[in-house]
Amino acid sequence: MNEGRLVLVATPIGNLEDMSYRAVRILSEADTIAAEDTRVTRKLLDHYKIEPKRLIACHDHNERASASGIAALVERGETVALVSDAGMPVINDPGYRVVQAVREAGLKIELVPGPSSVLAALVLSGFAPDRFVFLGFPPRKEGQRKTWLAEAAQFQCTLIAMEAPHRLPDLLRDAREVYGGDVDAAVCREITKTYEETVRGTLDELVERFAGPPRGEIMVVIDGATIKPVDIEAVRAQAKPVRTKGKGKGKRRLAQQEAAAEARKAAAGRDADTDTQTN
Repeated sequence: MNEGRLVLVATPIGNLEDMSYRAVRILSEADTIAAEDTRVTRKLLDHYKIEPKRLIACHDHNERASASGIAALVERGETVALVSDAGMPVINDPGYRVVQAVREAGLKIELVPGPSSVLAALVLSGFAPDRFVFLGFPPRKEGQRKTWLAEAAQFQCTLIAMEAPHRLPDLLRDAREVYGGDVDAAVCREITKTYEETVRGTLDELVERFAGPPRGEIMVVIDGATIKPVDIEAVRAQAKPVRTKGKGKGKRRLAQQEAAAEARKAAAGRDADTDTQTN
């Protein structure tokens, strides 16, 4: 029986011509292709005239369950190629649990390197590449995002993040508030695609440039060397949510809590008076 293996295959992040010869060969020969979205992968396979022997889904919602099944296929002697919709599997994409399951089973894992939006953005930004941190997607809530930015500043190196286009203006404004407007950054948009662009400037300039949400896939790179020391505790304190009176059940619950607090205070006052009279 042939030795099975899991092969992690990087795929284009925009331009379909960015497939390597080896990636095409592996996908052509694989017994099973596990894809984040089979519809997206089918377009790639059709472009290279690859007819998969078996195409299965492995995405965020089923990865935990499918990991053991993929490991079983590898143990049976199959070559399973794992791909995400774009770029390197596992990096901000499904695949981590699959790698864990296959490795824990003592089975073979290989990698076909290729496109990566993280490294592409780092190179395009022109910031120091010797030390960098990939932060993934920022939190969606403002307070959590500001705390996240403050904590990231402690790395003191180039910071790389992904962001949805409609949330980019908020991220840039929060970064300016936490780091200062004179910090250098770059917004890389639609990397390898027709309308690719990299806009570099200070956070003040980028906030103005992207006051309205752009289109396309977004990477944000911040020059950590230009970030002054950030007081994390001060940012955390400012980021704490302020309690406000809500509506409906929330408002009723808040009123009940306030009434209970007043009752406890009143009871404590009566007890104090009683003690005074007794003494």
